[in-house]
Amino acid sequence: MLDSDLADMYGVLTKRLNEQVQRNAERFPEDFAFQLTQQEVANLKSQIATSSSGHGGRRKLPWAFTEHGVAMLSSVLNSPTAVRVNIQIIRAFVRMRRLLATPGELVTQLQQLAETVQLHDRQIKAVTDVLTRMLEPVPEPPKKGRIGFQSPESAN
Repeated sequence: MLDSDLADMYGVLTKRLNEQVQRNAERFPEDFAFQLTQQEVANLKSQIATSSSGHGGRRKLPWAFTEHGVAMLSSVLNSPTAVRVNIQIIRAFVRMRRLLATPGELVTQLQQLAETVQLHDRQIKAVTDVLTRMLEPVPEPPKKGRIGFQSPESAN
């Protein structure tokens, strides 16, 4: 998550959040938080509408925080809002990890969907076959001869 998004959630200025991270740099190794490169910032700016530094936008490279970095922020930002928001964020990370760690449920749901689609395909094919047969011209019945005894002269 980006520092500006976390600052909004915690109800603090991005500048203040980054100050706390800098003051407690030993708590944020590279696998907890890292600063984006100029290229990464340029890619973000092309994807989302952000103002340029000449128009009141950011002048420093933003920080990105991993799940562990977000957890560490609760020890740096020690306000009731920070603690409450941090709990919600950690729960979201845990749910996301659970989904990624146990793809079995997702696979099961996809298999059920595939079976349903196959069932519907078979049903649609059966209906299509019936409709096709209904549209085929009805063959004329074979001509029947007269019933009963016929003399050889009447057969001609």
